[in-house]
Amino acid sequence: MKTALTIAGSDSSGGAGIQADIKTMTANGVYAMSAVTALTAQNTTGVAGIMESTPAFLKQQLDCIFTDIRPDAVKIGMVSSADLIRVIAEKLTEYEAVNIVVDPVMVATSGAKLISDDAISVLKARLLGLADVLTPNVPEAEVLADMPVRTEEDMIQAARAISTAYGCAVLVKGGHHLNDANDLLYRDGACRWFYGERIDNPNTHGTGCTLSSAIASNLAKGYSLDDAVRRAKAYISGALSAMLDLGAGSGPMNHAFAITGEFVKEAGEGGAQA
Repeated sequence: MKTALTIAGSDSSGGAGIQADIKTMTANGVYAMSAVTALTAQNTTGVAGIMESTPAFLKQQLDCIFTDIRPDAVKIGMVSSADLIRVIAEKLTEYEAVNIVVDPVMVATSGAKLISDDAISVLKARLLGLADVLTPNVPEAEVLADMPVRTEEDMIQAARAISTAYGCAVLVKGGHHLNDANDLLYRDGACRWFYGERIDNPNTHGTGCTLSSAIASNLAKGYSLDDAVRRAKAYISGALSAMLDLGAGSGPMNHAFAITGEFVKEAGEGGAQA
């Protein structure tokens, strides 16, 4: 069985972060492992508190993973501390990690910056160059490319600039009132648009985490990057289309929409008795 590692923060409400990553990886047929960068107290209405891992403890987690069950792909999500970013870069280099997907979580959908300028500088200098593919949303692409992104042509220019700067493929995600569900993959000097269906579902908590984890899962299984992106977009469309509605705010998707079998049956569905 192929394996994938997520390096990210925990979401106590289960819709994003480590929890979304593990659900996504499991649903996409790989064995999921995690290195937790922070614990959060949050729900669908917001974040109440954050407690970061120490650099030493994050290093221990990564050493334990790579020296026992080596991941076939690595997804990196939100890391808000410069010291933690340095640890991740050091360990990925030391263990020669492969199929690295970095979701450079820096800017919230509201436009608020989520990590410090110092951490952004270290992210750029130490981590992004190790990635096989980066998956910024439009506001994050603006930060990485240092330019406004307002049009499709802007998306192409930003992707080109980011790819040139860090020597990796770049998937600029649509949304944020630009292109809705259409994403742009830039690699090796060429562009490819991935068109998605606009799904009228307000519960979109964790979509970025889910997409990057699905891409990593498919890379772990040996799919090309183009096929990994295509399959990941189909998966997230299915998860949104299931129209799960939990919580008082922007709720989670149904990561298990395609899971069937004896052990997902509810009482009264005719399953085997214990």
